[in-house]
Amino acid sequence: MSAAAPTVITPEPLTGTAGPRRVLVSSVSSDSHTWNLVFLQLLIEEYGHSVTNIGACVPDDLLIAECRRHRPDMVVISSVNGHGHLDGRRLIARLRAEPDLADLPVVIGGKLGTRGAEGGSHARALAEAGFDAVFEDSVGIGEFRRYLAAPGTRALRGAASAVPVL
Repeated sequence: MSAAAPTVITPEPLTGTAGPRRVLVSSVSSDSHTWNLVFLQLLIEEYGHSVTNIGACVPDDLLIAECRRHRPDMVVISSVNGHGHLDGRRLIARLRAEPDLADLPVVIGGKLGTRGAEGGSHARALAEAGFDAVFEDSVGIGEFRRYLAAPGTRALRGAASAVPVL
């Protein structure tokens, strides 16, 4: 039985210019892996952005508090343990319920389900829940790299609104 092609949901590029942005990197609350966060930090810094890595196993309340404290232009959530689709939906609902954080660009990626690609795509459900972009591990890091490199994506345009965006 062949697996279906993975679903990739990324926003359409928007016009605008990009410069160095502030990015907050974290895992979902149940994920204790850190190597992925270090990799993401280094990758995002390669694109000229400033990264605050708040680590693994970050409870939703702490992530919300750190968003308020650091005022990032974008949040990148990573999952290695496969619970990204569960923890991610809860987290994005909490963030979108906060008036001052509701428009903050937030992306999620990694192993989003415990069965990996054979378990089916979680991308559509996570995008519908409120994530601006979803990057499943089955498609590799290339889509995320393209997202970072595209100067017009919502996350990379200039921060003109009251809520900073990357």
